[in-house]
Amino acid sequence: MQSFVSVVIPAYNEEKNILKVIKLIKNKDIIDEIIIVDNLSTDRTAEIARQAGTIVVQCNKQGKGYAMEEGLKHVKNEVVIFLDADIGNYDKNVINNLAEPVINGEADFVKSMFEREGGRVTELVAKPMLEILFPDMYKFSQPLSGMIAGKKSLLQKIQFEKDYGVDIGILIDMINIGARVKEVHIGKLKNESKEWHSLEKMAKEVMSAILKRAKY
Repeated sequence: MQSFVSVVIPAYNEEKNILKVIKLIKNKDIIDEIIIVDNLSTDRTAEIARQAGTIVVQCNKQGKGYAMEEGLKHVKNEVVIFLDADIGNYDKNVINNLAEPVINGEADFVKSMFEREGGRVTELVAKPMLEILFPDMYKFSQPLSGMIAGKKSLLQKIQFEKDYGVDIGILIDMINIGARVKEVHIGKLKNESKEWHSLEKMAKEVMSAILKRAKY
């Protein structure tokens, strides 16, 4: 019996990119549900997603974590993938690479790794803090990656941070509840680097999520 996969994509003002992401994943045999979570967009993101035949749900609280939680409420399948909406060059095999370890029983949660430019908060904040506070944790190449797959029943048990700390929070929480975690390569990605003032905010929120789980 084939296992079907739900894909959840939080989106905020992504009218230029959302259709490209939908087209890439829409005709994959293992996907029978695509949920776009419109997170207070002021452009045509929701309209374009509806016209493309996806399910569009509204999240009226700003923040990726809020959007991910809202999307999870509407998921019908046990295997769920979260993708970022601002990536314009996903590899054609991204869905299979993320989903297959969960479908095949190799993992309960899959974290993506990829080639990209930038990653300043990852290298200067997340990795050093994880090495100090969680020295026994597997050294993830991209601990802040937002492209993940997992079992809905486990994702429903953890706390989603509402800001930039959401991705690292999910990773640590899944490890803490005993999920089998696997890191998979999904190719080379390109997205726009954030301005320094945005990086400062991101770094603080990532640090907060890590410290909270280290009981500091």
